[in-house]
Amino acid sequence: MQSAMDRRQKLLEVLMARRQETVPNLMQELGVSRCTILRDIDVLSCSYPIFTVRGNGGGVRVADGYYLDRRYLKPDQEALIHKLLPGLKPEEQVVMQSILDSFAKPKAG
Repeated sequence: MQSAMDRRQKLLEVLMARRQETVPNLMQELGVSRCTILRDIDVLSCSYPIFTVRGNGGGVRVADGYYLDRRYLKPDQEALIHKLLPGLKPEEQVVMQSILDSFAKPKAG
């Protein structure tokens, strides 16, 4: 029997590889109940941009552009760039915006 931390790590790895998966498939693959999967998703969504979508074609998804092994700006770094952006020359704003586009953590949903 694996620990909750090990199971959540496996769940995160599956989602990062597939980008989207259904709850029933995750239940079967990890050998746990629907409640356990949903609880794990709830816990992981506090630290990672993963979310659920209801209905046909729904499931568990990872925000577009987010990858686990990628480095992202910390919230205070991103806030500072946003604060400095209006005071820059137009060509510097373009460069700074490209930094934000490349390294700001995508927002879920």
